[in-house]
Parts: sequence; structure tokens; C-alpha cells
Amino acid sequence: MAVAEPAIGWQRSAPPRVRRKLSDTAVGRVSNADRVAILGLVAVTAVCIAAPWIAPHSPTIPVGRPFIPPHHNGFVLGTDEVGRDVFSRVLYGIRSSWFSALIVIASGVIIGGLIGLVAGAYGGWIDSALMRITDLFLALPGPILAIAVVAALGPSLQHTLIAVAIVWWPFYARIVRGEVRALAARPHVEAARLAGSSRIRVMRRHLMPGAVPATIVTASLDVGNLVLTLAALSFLGLGAPAPAPELGAMAARGLPYLLEEWWIPVWPGIALFLLALVANLAGDGLRDLIGDR
Repeated sequence: MAVAEPAIGWQRSAPPRVRRKLSDTAVGRVSNADRVAILGLVAVTAVCIAAPWIAPHSPTIPVGRPFIPPHHNGFVLGTDEVGRDVFSRVLYGIRSSWFSALIVIASGVIIGGLIGLVAGAYGGWIDSALMRITDLFLALPGPILAIAVVAALGPSLQHTLIAVAIVWWPFYARIVRGEVRALAARPHVEAARLAGSSRIRVMRRHLMPGAVPATIVTASLDVGNLVLTLAALSFLGLGAPAPAPELGAMAARGLPYLLEEWWIPVWPGIALFLLALVANLAGDGLRDLIGDR
């Protein structure tokens, strides 16, 4: 690290011709690829926001005869077994899966991050008590617990999000607690304490900002996993009831038509695969960008 810092300063002060040569190196290419991946994440979010204006038809109302093949009668991806536009349903399914994953991650970051911050900053019996509670949730089988919660509350998208959020926050609590414990031993934190800063001020000004990068990277990498988890619960019939457009439920209901009307289950599966792929690539890109800072 002691050698890298002067090199970075030299690169910033280098002449334009040298900087252009540096931008053509492997480091520059990786950085550009990371930015493209993150732009893909932003593009998916924009498409999800604009889904009501992009979709040509309602995702729940039949608009044609059943089983129209793709690219026939103006239907890009065809129609399903009751005549609903598959393209509109897939678009709304992507919107539902994406925003649902972001909601669960936001709740996990807030709940788990707060617990990890308090545990790491206070230590002692508070740390032990909070981490034992976290270990209890980590010891429970996450998917089975989520299925049990949804089965008890009833199948709906809101209940599915609650069930997944219950089993997702402990990961963020562990990550934030580890980062805070490492930061608490740093000289600048010790100096702040010796200067008379309160514990709350040390947490807010020194510990919490230091844990943000690792939390952001973990959250970005979790989007793809959450998309697949929510789709799996929807596939099992634990998501929003029909005719709600959910990718997992659409693929499950379309399985009987796989051999003849293949487009009904295949297009939701492809959309789910691409959504998870974009999320994972963007998470890797964000991790590399933050790691280079």
C-alpha cells in the first residue's frame, strides 16, 4: 500500500498523453467494465419504473385469444392460456421481483446494520446478547422458516417479503458488527474517544461511515440471490395469488404447456435469469469500484 499511493498521485498529475496510455491498461478496462455493469443496474431500475408506460397491455386482463405464438397478431411474446399478453406480464414481473428484492435488502440493511452497529460499538454483554439472537436466526433454516411464515400468514407478496426479511437481516448484522469492531481499534477512533466525544458521536461520525462500503457491496451482491429466492417462493405458490404477474408463479403455471406452448413458461424463466445475471454483474462491478477507492 505504501508504494501504491505515490503511484496514484503520479497518475493524477501525469500529462494527458500519459493518462490516455494509463486508461488503456488492464486496470482502465476493468474499471470501464464495472461502470457498464452498474449502468446496466440503473437501466433495469429505470425500465421497472417505466413499466406501466412501456407495457402495451394490462398484465392481468385478457387482450386476445389464448396461445397466440410470439410475433403474431402484434404480440411480441405471445399470449398465455387465458389470452393475457406475456410481454406485459413479464415486464411487470421483472418490476415486482426487482422492487421486492430492494425492499427486503433495505429492511435487512436497516435492521441488521443497526443491531451490528450497536453490538460492535458497545461490546460487552450487549454485544453478546445481540449476537446470540443473531446466531439464533442464523441457525434456523431460512427457506423453511420463510415458507412457514408465509403459510401461517397466508400467500401474498407482502407476507412473502416479511418472511424473507425475517431471515435476511442477520447477515448484515454480522458484517456490520465485524467492520465496527475492526474500526473501533483504529487510532482515529481512539483519539476521538480521548478527546471526549460521546459514544453516539463516535458511532455516527467514525464507525458507521466506515462500515458503509462493505454493507453496500454485500447488499448489491444480494440482489441476485433475493430475486431467485423470491421467485422460488412464488414458484411454490407462496407469492401473490393469481393473476398477479410474478416470474416464479408464471413459470410454475406455464409448466403444463412447456412442450407445445413453450413461450408461456420459458419467457418468465429467461427474464428471471437475465435479472439475476445483471444484479450479480453489477454487484461485482460495484465491489471492484469501491475496492479501488
